[in-house]
Amino acid sequence: MSSLISRRSFLGKTAAWAAAGATVPYWFTGNNAAAEETRSKNDRLRIGAIGTGNRGLYIGRWAAKFGDVVAVCDADRRHAEQAKAAFGGKPEIYEDYRKLLERPDIDVVTNGTPDHWHTAINLAALKAGKDVYGEKPLTLTIDEGKMLCKTVEETGRIFQVGTMQRSDKCFQTAVELVRNGRIGKLQQIWVALPYYSTKGGPYPPAQPPDALDWDLYQGQAPLHDYCPQRTHANFRWWYEYAGGIITDWGNHHVDIAQWGLDCELGGPTSVEARGLFPNPEGPLYYNTPDRFFSRMQYANGVEVLFFSSINQRRIYGEAEPNAETAPEQLDWLFGKNVPEEIKKYDRDGVMFIGAEGRVFVNRGGAHGKAVEELKNDPLPENAWRAYPSADHMANFFECVKTRKTPCTPVQVEHRTVTACHLTNISLRLKRKLQWDPVKQEIVGDAEANAWQKREQRAPYLVNG
Repeated sequence: MSSLISRRSFLGKTAAWAAAGATVPYWFTGNNAAAEETRSKNDRLRIGAIGTGNRGLYIGRWAAKFGDVVAVCDADRRHAEQAKAAFGGKPEIYEDYRKLLERPDIDVVTNGTPDHWHTAINLAALKAGKDVYGEKPLTLTIDEGKMLCKTVEETGRIFQVGTMQRSDKCFQTAVELVRNGRIGKLQQIWVALPYYSTKGGPYPPAQPPDALDWDLYQGQAPLHDYCPQRTHANFRWWYEYAGGIITDWGNHHVDIAQWGLDCELGGPTSVEARGLFPNPEGPLYYNTPDRFFSRMQYANGVEVLFFSSINQRRIYGEAEPNAETAPEQLDWLFGKNVPEEIKKYDRDGVMFIGAEGRVFVNRGGAHGKAVEELKNDPLPENAWRAYPSADHMANFFECVKTRKTPCTPVQVEHRTVTACHLTNISLRLKRKLQWDPVKQEIVGDAEANAWQKREQRAPYLVNG
């Protein structure tokens, strides 16, 4: 079969292959992604970019290497106009994503909206017959993840979650070493996130800019007066719209931990977390913790310590400098029976600790004796191997065309972000949670179990 088939012909043939139960030919890979960029207009998939702020525009540009962006959508018209210009002035601008999804010519959607809009848009796109590249964190709540998994299964659409570390060789190498026993029996995993400041406020109410539909921006979240710090880069530090650093970076690194743990479709059996909030309570202050510690137990006996790296200080958005951590706060945060090393951590990443060694991995590379020994002692041919992906967006477009499962499917990433959501629930309720990963229920705690959902504001209800 020629790889240079028309878009509509391809989609028709894909449906026929699926109906017949045949194997779809593997002809598009990340290695020939450059060739895909040169395809004729009629052969390239058509993309609708929803949410075109900083990250949204980035993934839209990335997707544009493999298709044509024909529509852009944002509640802030300034972002939409910026995106239109970035794509040569050709895309049509929409404020209402539902209007964009009505277009039958759009094959693929990228979703770079704030966290509280992820699920509503992803569900609508899937039901409209679109394949979706959705930014992490996957969801605002555990319940939303259950809805997404169900809808992906029902619609048969391709959904790639933007946890692109799975397409990075260093993370693949680390996980392969762990799962092939190169550090002995796995005992403990440290998942360290940067200490991002959420110190800030009070931020007084202001008049929304004319270009921003403030009611639409808030969506399902509780209604609040506008202030610029509630939008764009800063939305992450408001619990109304996000889960703070715990779900933001946590969706990346916890994903790698559960991958190495061989628990991609499972989860912890207990979670006990604490957090430090740098601001007074009230609607004028950022309200997510900036330092936290979570102890998670898994059924196979492995313990995951998930925490802020106190000495890796970062500032994002309009937050103030990081708050100091007093010795008594440090003792309370980490509690007893915690290695002193992690109380002084100055890096983010994932540390796998086995009976015979350790492997540490982050975006700077994979490190440890087992990594060094690979040169002279490579893994055997029959070793377990990570999903072969070298370009996260290329893998998505490959799967759109072949209907293969992408390297970060929604079923896996729902389980990843569930561990992050449980951490947030535990630290806010200030108690240990028992989690049943099979039934996906918090055991013996009705109040905590109710936190799998959040109250939603009409008319922006998220329904599966």
